[in-house]
Amino acid sequence: MVAHPFDPISDAEIRLTSKVIKDSLNQSQKPHFCQIDRLDPPKKDMIRYLEAEKTGKPLPQISRITYAYFYLGTDFYKSLVNCTYGHLITTQKQPEGVVGPLVWEDVTAIEELLTVHPLVQAEIKKLRLPPSIKVVCDPWIYGTDDPKEKRLLIQCYMYLANASHPESNHYSLPLKFSPVFECLTKKFVRMDYLPSGVDEKFVTETEPWTKFPFVEYHPDLNGETPRPLKPLVVQQPEGPSFKIEGSKISWQGWEFYVVPTAREGFAIYDVHFKGRSVIYRLSLSEMTVPYGDPRPPYHRKQAFDLGDSGFGTTGNTLKLGCDCLGVIKYLDCSITDSKGQPKLVPSTVCLHEQDGGLLYKHMNYRTGGAVTARRREFVAQTIATVANYEYILNIIFDQAGEIRIHVRATGILSTMPIDEGLTVPWGTNVGPMVMAAYHQHLLSFRIDPAVDGYQNTVVYDDVEKMPAGTSFNPFGVGFVTKRSYVEKPGYVDQSPFTNRSYKIINENKINPISKRPVAYKIMMPAKQMLLADENSYNNKRAHFATQQVWVTKYRDNELFAAGEFTNQSQGDTGLKNWAYRNENVRNDNPVVWATLGFTHIPRVEDFPVMPVETHEIAIVPNDFFDKNPALDVPQSTQSFNRSEYYPEASSEEVCCKSSL
Repeated sequence: MVAHPFDPISDAEIRLTSKVIKDSLNQSQKPHFCQIDRLDPPKKDMIRYLEAEKTGKPLPQISRITYAYFYLGTDFYKSLVNCTYGHLITTQKQPEGVVGPLVWEDVTAIEELLTVHPLVQAEIKKLRLPPSIKVVCDPWIYGTDDPKEKRLLIQCYMYLANASHPESNHYSLPLKFSPVFECLTKKFVRMDYLPSGVDEKFVTETEPWTKFPFVEYHPDLNGETPRPLKPLVVQQPEGPSFKIEGSKISWQGWEFYVVPTAREGFAIYDVHFKGRSVIYRLSLSEMTVPYGDPRPPYHRKQAFDLGDSGFGTTGNTLKLGCDCLGVIKYLDCSITDSKGQPKLVPSTVCLHEQDGGLLYKHMNYRTGGAVTARRREFVAQTIATVANYEYILNIIFDQAGEIRIHVRATGILSTMPIDEGLTVPWGTNVGPMVMAAYHQHLLSFRIDPAVDGYQNTVVYDDVEKMPAGTSFNPFGVGFVTKRSYVEKPGYVDQSPFTNRSYKIINENKINPISKRPVAYKIMMPAKQMLLADENSYNNKRAHFATQQVWVTKYRDNELFAAGEFTNQSQGDTGLKNWAYRNENVRNDNPVVWATLGFTHIPRVEDFPVMPVETHEIAIVPNDFFDKNPALDVPQSTQSFNRSEYYPEASSEEVCCKSSL
């Protein structure tokens, strides 16, 4: 069976890609792979393909192209391979200082190295730990603070844990020394000693550790008695309402493709609702997490969780009855190991339906008659564990033509040591001898629109008062909207006090009722953007995070907001370049980049494991239809939903209780 151009990379394509690259090298050269995945086809070719597919015409051939990142020694390369014909397109050595995403085999190797490395073991020996205590390492992205540093480095943060249980929360006891290694050669670079007070001062002499106030989260260790809780069972006795053919989903008027990827977790393609196009491609493009602790070496703590590692690479294997409820379809993600062989991340994307409350209701107060429809939602979900944090990404479709980008953050705070009795203004003490620094999570979502076609325009509407006392507004109550058009690439300022709304319109299609262009609105609350100074590396590397809404002109392979390579990058090679080109984006082929930002000021309740924090962007039809598109949703009835009354106490039970 011939693969669809949108289908995820196969194991055979990973093997072929690595073989073609290996065959092109000398026998003495051993490539160390860090990522292999499918390359998106050129959009203009895919538009022709999709049109032919929908009209039943012969399908044009589109080659399956893959990319591969790999090292030869410490030199970093990128190759493109045509898997349809089995030949190498190009191999390019990347400039000095450009490094690839981390390979988790290398991270594991660093952790194992620390158990035997003499300099690290010498520091551990000074702690004089009892046998019941073990040392745990978190290898961290090194960050950037030196333009001359070209090596791929790993900063190792060290912690203590209870040796008697594998799930002991080591984040509750951070140590005060931090070895740095070269990731590829495993060479020791230096030992950093961590500040634990109100300034950057640190002590280089490790002292014996005598206090072990662990703050545990695991049920075996946390000392909590579970609350009584009865099952709430989500059942679909007649099966789900969605259908899947390959990567294509059909559900309640929607059609689209869900495709797992190594970097983004998954991407959504070719979104249609009730036969009309809405979006060509939708994905999480990048996320940066900069920390606000100014003391070295914490000033380098800035992760790019997609570019530095990958949401597919770090994706969870989701389980029935835990991460998703109901009738679940799982999708696997295929990634590569360092030898170029496929590695399966099973069940990393789950597809399911859920109840979303009421969709609409109205009761005629004159008759008492009511119309009520419940909101059913289709969810594509992935969960990535990037060291200490979990990120839950849901793309949710409803029956009224709305798409919601729903993000939940949970997991465990990244912690630092703090001396007893001290506090700092850039962090929160979340336990004895442990502090969690203030930080931000800034996620860029790439929306490649197709609102009733591919010629679209981005506008923003502000709500303004009408001048009072005029003949049109004698009572001073009028207000109107003012529309502005985005003509060139760039950003749109936030303006919450004018109720600014962002829309993607099709100027060539007019709604017959409103007489306005058909549109989809991007609904997102105004949020604080990147706080790091404009001259800081944090700012230079994540320019996308300085604004909430960006608009660029579509070009193939411009998918990642901070650029293709983010690990130890010196600057943003994505939107920093693309958003300042002098070209037209109106009534053309624009791409919208929406930054979902949340500034996390940790609270004690976030530890030892954080209750989910939720944030959303909604993509909502706006004058797209000629009436509510959900009027064909079946009415909500008891015969359909099969709810039950709360079991009231029997008269015998009431009698017995009253006699006590």
